[in-house]
Amino acid sequence: MSNVIIVGGGPAGISAALYTVRAGLDTTIIYNGVGALAKAHAIENYYGFALPVSGEALAMSGLEQARRLGARIIQDEITGIGFDEQLTLTGAAGQYAADFVILATGSPRTAPRIPGLSEHEGKGVSYCAVCDAFFHRGKPVAVLGEGEYALHEVNTLLPVVRSVTLVTDGKTPSIQVPESVRLDTREIAAIESDDSGLRIRFTSGGILSVSGIFVAYGVAGSAELARKVGALTEGNRILVDPTMATNIPGLYAAGDCTGGMLQVAKAVYEGALAGTAVVKAARGK
Repeated sequence: MSNVIIVGGGPAGISAALYTVRAGLDTTIIYNGVGALAKAHAIENYYGFALPVSGEALAMSGLEQARRLGARIIQDEITGIGFDEQLTLTGAAGQYAADFVILATGSPRTAPRIPGLSEHEGKGVSYCAVCDAFFHRGKPVAVLGEGEYALHEVNTLLPVVRSVTLVTDGKTPSIQVPESVRLDTREIAAIESDDSGLRIRFTSGGILSVSGIFVAYGVAGSAELARKVGALTEGNRILVDPTMATNIPGLYAAGDCTGGMLQVAKAVYEGALAGTAVVKAARGK
């Protein structure tokens, strides 16, 4: 029997799971919080609720609904995705394999507010180590971040580049930093460039010169995960066809990560599309 992993426990992910699990597919939901929905104090523009409901309450109800129907629910932070006969997911707690994967982890609402960062995107600043490590082989690079996602990018870069510095921008890292990685906890003032490459200027006045900077704050969103396996994206939006399928066989996306209206109703609709499309694809195998 084909199996499906849904990354994300919000409206899009749960909606997809309701269709796949009821169709008899082995369905696993992997989530690490419910994202922006948890911050919604009251939702009153969604069908079926006579009184406002908090985003957190709606999210927890959805997870319980999926669990009751038979979906397996795992709390883990997915940091990478690849392909080896099946789609493979790397999490903080282990690895997972599936015939079909639906990305539904939402879309980041904010970017790091570091002067010069956006100006150097595509010019040495990258959001995907798997995609761009090759361009910095044998050279020093920096990873911006302090959690599991940053550690994943560090480990991806280490075999390729000359050295990696983990820059936490004044924060204490929540992970065990490998001995081969330099840790720099100074606050960042700006990202700059000169003829030799990029420079991170710190508020203390010091400078770190590198060939490339890899941004890995927080957790990996759907678009970051999609890029790691070669799926087409446009900014933070994953490009999908009318069935929510990406250009990678077996990989689908739904919800905020596909762009458009960032609303629960739209996420539920796209989750239903993705779920039914996976069911059809699985039955056609």
